[in-house]
Amino acid sequence: MKIYIRSSASISPQNTFGNESFLSEIVEYNGTRLKAIEPDYKEFLDPKLLRRMSHIIKMGAAAAIECLSNSGIEMPGAVITGTAYGCIEDTVTFLTRIVEQNEELLPPTAFIQSTHNTVAAQIALMLKCHQYNNNFVHKGISFESALLDAIMLLKENEADNILVGGLDEMTDISFTVLSRLGLYKRWPVSNLNLYATKSKGSIGGEGAAFFLLTDKASENNLAELTAIKTIFNPKGFEDIEKKIGLFIAENSLKMEDIDLVITGKSGDTRHDEIYERLSHSLFSNTALAHYKHLCGEYPTSAAFALWLASNIIKNEMIPKAVIERNSKQTAPKRILIYNHYQKIYHSLMLVSAT
Repeated sequence: MKIYIRSSASISPQNTFGNESFLSEIVEYNGTRLKAIEPDYKEFLDPKLLRRMSHIIKMGAAAAIECLSNSGIEMPGAVITGTAYGCIEDTVTFLTRIVEQNEELLPPTAFIQSTHNTVAAQIALMLKCHQYNNNFVHKGISFESALLDAIMLLKENEADNILVGGLDEMTDISFTVLSRLGLYKRWPVSNLNLYATKSKGSIGGEGAAFFLLTDKASENNLAELTAIKTIFNPKGFEDIEKKIGLFIAENSLKMEDIDLVITGKSGDTRHDEIYERLSHSLFSNTALAHYKHLCGEYPTSAAFALWLASNIIKNEMIPKAVIERNSKQTAPKRILIYNHYQKIYHSLMLVSAT
């Protein structure tokens, strides 16, 4: 059984939402943090509900609605999301009120919406979808886990037209904490010059990307999600290289059959070493592209990479802003996405033309 991506939608620090042009105008930032460019939510969501929605719920709900709209399907057969951080803003709001109000007369809204599964539940409530609803909190492979769950549902004929999303938000408090842990650069940089800045840390990011998965072939499908694999805490570079090679071989392909590799290169010298070594070994004769200078680093950024790959295939062109090493193949038919988060959570996704 083949799994297809019928439609997609992305809210990110770039003009990716509802924009006809595909990454033709890149937004430049100078700092250590990228913020999502948010649409006018009143066009997608009930204004009365908006008042009670936090940042991540608005992003997720709007991206899900737009994804469904792009597919022409009103009701999904399941809603599955993946998030590592969840609703940080609501969690912080609730904890702050506990302190400020001495644990008395606490408004329940922030507590109710502070759980990680809030976005998936809110989408289902808005759509009045009473089907399968799930959320994965698997740190750096949360989105990939959601995809695997959707694929199993499709292969078991438990559901069709499955809405899958990956999303995380960045708040002032979470940015401060993660910066102290050394995840982000200490000095402002241009996101367009990220890979030339050889230092520790990346730039913080956030976003929400949703996809409608189906097993029905159609000329309107964006791409085929051929395969996906997750790797936890590999032993070293040789182990990673071997497992990538096995992944390609398991799909009856050779490396020369891959037209483009999209990597999760983040500008952090500690973590980019893997990508650099692969670019001179396994990926040495393949076109290369990167994406985290556009969306920033966050645990579910692979959702942005999948949005990028599926739209590259549908539009039959690679945006100049993501290319590191080009090839003669200007309209890729097979794209390999390889990303890792903190060198612990690794994932591989193979996307092909339908």
